[in-house]
Amino acid sequence: MLAWIGAIAIVVPVAASLAAGFGLTTGKFVVHGVQNIGPIAGMFVFAILFFGILTDAGMLDPIIAGVLRLIGCHPPRIVMGSALLALLIHLDGSGAVTFLVTLPAMMPLYTRLGMDRRILACVASMAAGVNFLPWVGPMLRASAALHIPGSAIFTPMIPVQIVGLAFVFGTAYVLGVREAKRLGLDRAGAASLAIAPRELTDAERALRRPGRFGINVVLTLVVLVTLVSGIVDPMVMFMLGTVAALVINYPDVQAQRERIDAHAKAALMMASVLLAAGAFTGIMSGTGMLKAMAEVVVAHVPVEHARHMPFVLGLLSMPLSLLFDPDSFYFGVLPVLAESGKLLGVPPIQMAQAALLGQMTTGFPVSPLTPATFLIVGLTGVELAEHQKFTIPFLFAATVLMVFAAVATGVFPL
Repeated sequence: MLAWIGAIAIVVPVAASLAAGFGLTTGKFVVHGVQNIGPIAGMFVFAILFFGILTDAGMLDPIIAGVLRLIGCHPPRIVMGSALLALLIHLDGSGAVTFLVTLPAMMPLYTRLGMDRRILACVASMAAGVNFLPWVGPMLRASAALHIPGSAIFTPMIPVQIVGLAFVFGTAYVLGVREAKRLGLDRAGAASLAIAPRELTDAERALRRPGRFGINVVLTLVVLVTLVSGIVDPMVMFMLGTVAALVINYPDVQAQRERIDAHAKAALMMASVLLAAGAFTGIMSGTGMLKAMAEVVVAHVPVEHARHMPFVLGLLSMPLSLLFDPDSFYFGVLPVLAESGKLLGVPPIQMAQAALLGQMTTGFPVSPLTPATFLIVGLTGVELAEHQKFTIPFLFAATVLMVFAAVATGVFPL
């Protein structure tokens, strides 16, 4: 799928540029676009390698075990623990990994207590959806499409994200209390149950480095704090972090090569799409197509209503996940909206921030256009329609709340 998207992002605009008479100048447009997007693609490659290596080394294992010990078998704790676990696992930016780790770890508890599995699917979706970090797919796409550093987009949104996470855990607690009442479980009855930890495979056990847990946590915190602070370019920080993670956990050269090979496919596939998107945006900008489309949109937007564009986009962003896949929206729709807003005096960064409050963030776990949605329903055994019916109201509520939080904190105007 990603390969087809990358091919289309290159072939179609090149053909359009040639047909429009730009000739060999098209190559310069492509090079310019790829140069602009290169640092973002590099950051993504090394972010995937960095978090993949630390996961292989077992940095998350004690954290997962600690969460499971903490929550016990009490429904409110279980539901909140499900959200917490999904939030922690989603630090690597991968929705698929988040659900592959969180759902199998928590399912035995839900099954043993007879809890509603839709709740597990819902809270895991909310935690992953609200956790929009500088290296997650939608943020990278928005950054690449508009040529704005991810940290510049993300940092003003930290208070907004905190509000969203408060909503996630508040909702999780309410759902847990409701389940406890429905099941008639008191604390004493639930405490008599226990859950066995997941057994590692021989291959996973061979890669674990439990003795290096502390230094791996410190390394992760240093990388993340530096990244958010903006002191060092994100690509450089993840490059240094990846090198340090390899040296600390796998000093043998052959082992390092194997760890890179294990994660290279996912990293390079997405990087190729980002570079193809660079070619796409380079041609769209260089030929003037983007400006022309934006002018058409601007002609239909009253100037006095222009300031409301980010607010309206924010409210619509989550439902738009059901209509547009991330590449189509961030590389096709968002640049046009951002350019339209720019012509009317709206900063492009505000359009990016508004879109990230829902479009394939809170929206991706319920969108039929993403594999993660089918992973959720497959792992929990919940029908797709039931998952969407139960979860969409909570995800949309999270988006609406964060939109108003963004207005209140000055990210964009009402």
